[in-house]
Amino acid sequence: QVQLVESGGGLVQAGGSLRLSCAASGRTVSTYTMGWFRQAPGKERAFVAAISWSGGRRYYEDSVKGRFTINSDNTKNTVYLQMNSLKPEDTAVYYCAAVWGPWREKEVDYWGKGTLVTVSS
Repeated sequence: QVQLVESGGGLVQAGGSLRLSCAASGRTVSTYTMGWFRQAPGKERAFVAAISWSGGRRYYEDSVKGRFTINSDNTKNTVYLQMNSLKPEDTAVYYCAAVWGPWREKEVDYWGKGTLVTVSS
């Protein structure tokens, strides 16, 4: 069992930055690849970024490349999503996700409860 707790959401103006955190706990956290999804109002949940605990592999959705950066701190079992140059269309609930083994976008094993990011124009 893996527990994921997100934090760091809030209200920010367009062009601003936020850093989301996802604290993972559980006996076998290191065997999971971690990622972020988001769900905007009226839309389906969509992939944003993912990272292996070793940091050797990172994956990004095209619309966030160059603006968002995913990192991990293995000593804290925490994954971060640094979001810069935020746009109103980034407004969504952001969810942390854990996939056992290599990243497979459609095979998420655990979800966090989400943190709301609102970007005002």
